[in-house]
Amino acid sequence: MVNNNLALQTHISKPEIEIQESPVKWCSVSLGDVVSRGKRLEASVYDTESKRAYQLIKNGKFSTVNLIGEDGFVEKAHYGGRLKRNYVDRTHENVVGFIGSSEMLDINPRPVKYMVDSERVKDLHVKENTVLISRSGTIGNMSFVNKTLSKFLISEHAMRLECRYAPGYVYAFLKTKTGQAMIRSNIYGAVISQVEPEHLATIPIPKATDNIINKINDLILDSYKLRDESNSLLEEATKLMIQELHLPPITDLLSEKVSVNTFNVKLSRLDGRMDASYHVPVVNTIVRYLEEFAEEVTTIGDNRVSKEVILPGRFKRVYVDEGYGRVFIGGKQIWELDPCNKKYLSIVHHKDRIKKQLELHENMTLITCSGTIGKVALVGRHWENWTANQHIIRVIPANEDIAGYLNVFLASDYGFQLIKHFTYGSVVDEIDDNHVRQIAIPLMKNHKVQKQINELALNANEKRYKAYCLEQDALNIMNDKVIFAK
Repeated sequence: MVNNNLALQTHISKPEIEIQESPVKWCSVSLGDVVSRGKRLEASVYDTESKRAYQLIKNGKFSTVNLIGEDGFVEKAHYGGRLKRNYVDRTHENVVGFIGSSEMLDINPRPVKYMVDSERVKDLHVKENTVLISRSGTIGNMSFVNKTLSKFLISEHAMRLECRYAPGYVYAFLKTKTGQAMIRSNIYGAVISQVEPEHLATIPIPKATDNIINKINDLILDSYKLRDESNSLLEEATKLMIQELHLPPITDLLSEKVSVNTFNVKLSRLDGRMDASYHVPVVNTIVRYLEEFAEEVTTIGDNRVSKEVILPGRFKRVYVDEGYGRVFIGGKQIWELDPCNKKYLSIVHHKDRIKKQLELHENMTLITCSGTIGKVALVGRHWENWTANQHIIRVIPANEDIAGYLNVFLASDYGFQLIKHFTYGSVVDEIDDNHVRQIAIPLMKNHKVQKQINELALNANEKRYKAYCLEQDALNIMNDKVIFAK
């Protein structure tokens, strides 16, 4: 009893526990390096990883040239000027979509902001075959301007690299881990990270043989061409769906004729929901069109449409290094072909949860259900056995005959409205798997058209898989035959 008395234990000295500090990264830097880097004294400029990357390239098999300059691959590097962004409605005359440096990573960006296309915004346009690099905030995310991206205005937070030749080769080099380390070594800014064209000008890029350069360049160009083709197929599928169901333009259904939207709701249709957003008239209008022109209107929970709707539970994540776990992505990344900033989830700690809830399989439809509601994506073959977080609902299609059609409908403007009206939450918007099961979906009178829509979507998904494979081939050749070649 005496030994357990806390008052008598205050004088007892406890053994000290020595905490091992993390090893400090350090390296020696020559005065010549400091001068060549613009006399910059931030440690990040001489990071050991970036220093190894520079040494690897300079001591490599091929001679190097500066990325930007008279002899470099890049003729001009610039970004759009800052200006006041006067956004307009997408129904306005002569409008063009405006996207940021994160949306430019999407396979088929869907702008939510629009500006009038005029002389004032000409610097925000981008040319085809231009290499794009995010230069503010998150540094180094890469994209390549194909026909899809060339239609949009892109913010000044994306740097444009206009190449003399082989833009695909430049893109592939800068997207490798070696290229990314070099880009990050040039970051500046105490609050918001930035990088300027002059900082990237002296990045050395190997001048490989013409055969290798052309091979890598062609693979990247073909990859982005396939993305364009997949977008065209999905656009065709969506148009077929709208025509068959006689749906009016979504902008007509959403038109606001008064400053405050008011509407009546019958007591029998409240469904226990008193939030106005649940009862917006556009949902009833869409459903009326579906009921009139479809053979049948059912729900996602119908076993003819889906096998299962999965909403994973919340859990504490254990991340591991690449190669030791499953690829793990979030809702922000599901519109990307090869998501950047991937994480890796421990198989040891999450084996059962991965198998039952988190695992992704080809032709699943994904729906974001927390924060940003209603982003829809179709899982490609290259995402097989990847995992995604609990903010994404998985809809497992009943079979391949409806997998593509299901995705096309939910990804349309009309499907988005039917998803969004279930939203609840005063701080963070949410929907759950029960809501998704209740979403209306039409089964068409013309079965041939529904089958055609389904096949178009699945063909688009296959093209995206092939586009992914081509880009990976290009990156592998860049690593094996250029950067690490002996």
